[in-house]
Amino acid sequence: MTRGPNTRLADLFGLAGWSKGELARLVNRQAAALGHPQLATDTSRVRRWMDVGEIPRDPVPEVLASLFTERLGRVVTIEDLGLSRAGDAESRQALGGLPWDQHRTAEVLTEFTGMDLMLNRRGMVGAGAALAAGSALSDALHDWLLVRPDPVASVGQGARPPAGPAGLDRYEAAPVGSAEIEALERSVEIFRAWDAARGGGLQRKAVVGQLNEVGGMLAYDHPPHLQRRLWGVAANLAVLAGWMSHDVGLEPTAQKYFVIAVHAAREGGDRPRAGEALSRAARQMVHLGRPDDALDLMKLARSGSGDETLPRTRAMLCTVEAWAQASLGRGQAMRRTLGRAEELFVSDRGDVPPPSWMQMFDEADLHGMQALAYRTLAEHEPGVARTAERHAKRALELRGEGRQRSSTLDHISLASACFLADDPDQADHYARLALLTIGETSSHRTWDRLREMYRLTGRYADCPQVGELRERIELALPAAAAGGPRA
Repeated sequence: MTRGPNTRLADLFGLAGWSKGELARLVNRQAAALGHPQLATDTSRVRRWMDVGEIPRDPVPEVLASLFTERLGRVVTIEDLGLSRAGDAESRQALGGLPWDQHRTAEVLTEFTGMDLMLNRRGMVGAGAALAAGSALSDALHDWLLVRPDPVASVGQGARPPAGPAGLDRYEAAPVGSAEIEALERSVEIFRAWDAARGGGLQRKAVVGQLNEVGGMLAYDHPPHLQRRLWGVAANLAVLAGWMSHDVGLEPTAQKYFVIAVHAAREGGDRPRAGEALSRAARQMVHLGRPDDALDLMKLARSGSGDETLPRTRAMLCTVEAWAQASLGRGQAMRRTLGRAEELFVSDRGDVPPPSWMQMFDEADLHGMQALAYRTLAEHEPGVARTAERHAKRALELRGEGRQRSSTLDHISLASACFLADDPDQADHYARLALLTIGETSSHRTWDRLREMYRLTGRYADCPQVGELRERIELALPAAAAGGPRA
């Protein structure tokens, strides 16, 4: 089958640096190892894949995805290669054929996690392709998210789970009952607590592996109430996998997991969960210096969450939006948005228990996000730095046990606010408290915030106390940190 030039495959082929003959030989060798010795790919066939968009027969697309994943050191899916067949994502245009239907969501989930696990197992990491723009994501998902899905139906009708990428271990899933789903739901809570305490690096592989297994389970015909709960588990694990990936600097991988989480949440009938997943993608964008993209995503998160969204969840969404506005120097808009966040938070009477994925957002988090927003705005309006200090101190007072990463980030926000308020003595004190605990987490995001604080120390570098602090920060920052500290 041909469809015109396959520019996706051609672009990745150029990055990989193979000749067409080399790629043909690798495909034949890998396919033979998988039990397909009859495959006889040659240079002319590889050329047709790229020049006229010919779709190779199975198992070649999976083999190619595996080969490109290993070569490039990042997850490359069949859709990334432009090799989806008609009836899959071909009829949809950008961003891997967003939005996916229920069947495709389960397939993407299993395929992508399988590739991610392969990279973990082989010790390979990579930044991957560029992030999709927030406007592109929100435009692709807007109408689909606002319409309720059909009642949860089976994906696989009792068939085998979707095949994983070539060369990967395949999890042989089976139908599950309520007891197994309860165990999966408990495991999510354990993973979430570990992430809050120690950061995303140490347990990311375990979360991705659990998500891969759930993808296999979703291929079976479960009663609707169980299938809905499985989609909920998938959404929660995908958000965690995305947040942990963001926490360790795997940004395109993180974004893919957030998109998977949005799809899974919607299939499970939980639009507020989909909105929260989008807010994670927005926070990622602000962290990476793309606040306009974050605002695009937050607009969809607010409208797509639905009327059933609890006030506390809406308050959380407001804090993310406010941080993006602060990054753009929009002080009045930020203040209005934070005001709405406070009103929504106090209006939540607690008569409806928050979902498990919102239990981490408490009063301490509200103040922590307000501190971050005001600290960010202080780069444009130094006079608000003292307000950032007050919120950061209140967040630290309220932080409970097991929130080490958040406490470290609060100390960094507080120290940064003090530097911006021209109070280097207090800033030095809180910066040193952050240094006491920052090594206990595996959070690159925390190190990024520390580098931002280091930049603020530059104007006080002649002060002996701050000069010594700068030396300590330089020693503490990971040697592999891109670019190192900048004055």
